[in-house]
Amino acid sequence: MRAFKLPLLISVSLSSLILGAPADAETLAEAVSAAFATNPQLEIERYRTDIARENLDLARSAALPRVNLSGSGGYETVDTNSALNFGVGDRPIASAQLQAVQPIYTGGRISAGIRQAKAGIDSADRTFDAARQDLILNVITAYVDVRRDRDTVAIRQNNVEVTGEQVRAAEDRFEVGVVTRTDVAQAQARLEGARAALAGAEAALQGSEAVYEFLTGQRPGELEIPPALPALPADVESAFADANENNPSIRAAREDLRAAGAGVDAAKAEGRPQISVVGTASIQETWGDTSREDTSVSAVAQGTIPLFTGGSVRARVNSAKLEREQARRRVDAFETQVRAQVAQAWYGYDAATRAIEASRRQVEAAEIAYEGAKEELAVGVRTTLDVLDQEQQLFEARLALVGAERDAYVAAHQLLRATGGLDTIG
Repeated sequence: MRAFKLPLLISVSLSSLILGAPADAETLAEAVSAAFATNPQLEIERYRTDIARENLDLARSAALPRVNLSGSGGYETVDTNSALNFGVGDRPIASAQLQAVQPIYTGGRISAGIRQAKAGIDSADRTFDAARQDLILNVITAYVDVRRDRDTVAIRQNNVEVTGEQVRAAEDRFEVGVVTRTDVAQAQARLEGARAALAGAEAALQGSEAVYEFLTGQRPGELEIPPALPALPADVESAFADANENNPSIRAAREDLRAAGAGVDAAKAEGRPQISVVGTASIQETWGDTSREDTSVSAVAQGTIPLFTGGSVRARVNSAKLEREQARRRVDAFETQVRAQVAQAWYGYDAATRAIEASRRQVEAAEIAYEGAKEELAVGVRTTLDVLDQEQQLFEARLALVGAERDAYVAAHQLLRATGGLDTIG
């Protein structure tokens, strides 16, 4: 497949250009590992897989012999009018019985139960995989959100500083009569707007850091530049095909459908004959004027044919069929939902990568225009408002570039999640 890469992804962001990444900065892979170690939802899904494996052992055990040992002891009272019977009255008695039952034919109930349990294991595994990939995507999103919002704060801070310089310059020019009070007021208004925007950016950063801490269990320190993207599908149709085959949510739904089909077979088996071999060994001892010991051993084939169950078997079969149809509709719903996710991520990624290139060109042009406006203001060709407008366009272009880089990175990983390929970082 042809791989799409984000050229120079995030590397042009302001804080990365100025500061770079320190040697001890936290990586995206480390953030994901921290989330794996602390996330409770992932632990819940692990328990689900363990339960599913125990259910398979339970289903298999139905085909094995059942051996029971029972015993009793006490007194019995014998009262008879027979003239030849002696030793009547209370006498102690004890008995023990060992019984083994081996199912021979269950109408397919046991085999259906085993198939159902195996499908349950596969479904649990796929659901765990889906939860794992969801967590990876959430951590990636939180990670780049923190980096984006930190860059945004840095840009906004720089905007406040530059606009503050413009205010001071306007006041100086006003003192010497070069500009009017209106020019000073316009610069001051822009400064207060820049301060308000900085406050909003700082609040957004605090929110992003809180989400990051919730997911990973730790406050974000210095965050390294995210790794380059892995290979993506060559085209949207390939993405659809990959998602249909590998998306863990779709695969889990298909396993649920398989389990529901086995459930129908198990319900039908309730109305079929059941055959078992029953072996019994028993002993009974009685004490009194005379002691007596009776023993017996038997091995018999025991068959049961349900003739009338009050409609319970039919109701179970109908219920199981309805559950199977429900599972089939769930598969259809997941396939439709995932197809929409693939399309959204694919075209979102495409739009974001094009926005990155456009934003880079916009930044370059805005920088030239801003420098030119400052020079023209010095010779009286431009007004203070012109310079403020060019300055605002430059900062907005830088913010758009930071946002587009974040959007492209997240959209690419959303595409990987939809196609079931979000299992590694970098």
